[in-house]
Amino acid sequence: MSAWPGKYLIGLTGNIGTGKSVVRKMLEHLGAFGIDADGISHQATAKGGPAYEKVVQTFGQFIVGDDGQIDRQALGNIVFANPKALATLESIVHPVVRQGVNILAGRAPHRVIVVEAIKLLEGDFAAMCDSIWVVNAPEEAQIARLVQKRKMSPEQARARIAAQNPQAEKLKRASVVIQNAGSFEETWAQAQAAWNKLIGPPSEREAAPAAPPTLARPQPGATPTITVRRGKPADAAAIAAFITQATKHSRALARADVMEMFGEKAFVLAHVNEGLGALAGWQVENLVTRVDDFYFLGGVAPDLVIKPMLDSIESASRDLQSEASFLFVVPALQNGAKSAFASAGYEAITPDSISITAWREAVKESQPPGTTVLFKKLREDRVLRPV
Repeated sequence: MSAWPGKYLIGLTGNIGTGKSVVRKMLEHLGAFGIDADGISHQATAKGGPAYEKVVQTFGQFIVGDDGQIDRQALGNIVFANPKALATLESIVHPVVRQGVNILAGRAPHRVIVVEAIKLLEGDFAAMCDSIWVVNAPEEAQIARLVQKRKMSPEQARARIAAQNPQAEKLKRASVVIQNAGSFEETWAQAQAAWNKLIGPPSEREAAPAAPPTLARPQPGATPTITVRRGKPADAAAIAAFITQATKHSRALARADVMEMFGEKAFVLAHVNEGLGALAGWQVENLVTRVDDFYFLGGVAPDLVIKPMLDSIESASRDLQSEASFLFVVPALQNGAKSAFASAGYEAITPDSISITAWREAVKESQPPGTTVLFKKLREDRVLRPV
């Protein structure tokens, strides 16, 4: 029985590079509330975070970079080469992480909570879980992902993997094993099958794909009907065709491309009359919402659909306890839909003006070149306030 009455807790783990975050995103698409415990630990040790000062005092000022942030690579070089140092770091950070997880899970409206943590089974948190899901991948796949996504050398990747507890020990304790060595489609099928056993299969209406990307033209003088909903992986083919059509084939996508995108983000679809007229791609990660894709079919005025789409994104983001929303907008869209963004409560800012470290880092690592940042605060109470 989980620590939160009426909720079912999935502990999601697996060694570095196995693809835990992708599986967590899949479960979020299926209706779970996901918590990235490792992401919380990064926020906890960021400058101004509740564990920052103690980590610096313990390991020395030399782990602090010129920007005042802890140099994670320098700290990693210390702790991953010294088990006692790693245990000391964990004794500082883990209590803060547990507190953050407890706050988030306790106030989430979702029935199923997924906590992703690489050290899930090494502490006492596993005893709180109703089931343990382990994501598995061959070591060579882990190394390739670490080299590609985290810019490690192959030697660094192998050292990082070797420093962790054996993956085989995690697999022995698994209630569910997700093999993540193939395509996104194969991994999605496993996650959905395991979810269906837990929750039950989706209804026919929930599983139905979106309408083809054609726009029913409004009659002259008539007010178009706007309906907005969250996209599902079942909509992948329609989303791919829509983006291809909206960009006049400058970004030609196949269904498999969009399925892979679902491993990182979600989509909100705006139907104008009977057809799909606009969509936006967005994600909530570490309590920060980022909207980085806007597409409109020719003939659809952005002012018509931007606020309804943002309202939908914000509603879902608040359910995911997001603290702030950032839009990355090309200048033509910002200038052409200025009133729509303003009416939705967004203002233009520069990344360096963002005072909260976690928000600023999220923007700097995500902002596409040539875009303007628009900002809106979604909640006042932050989970990881400085101490």
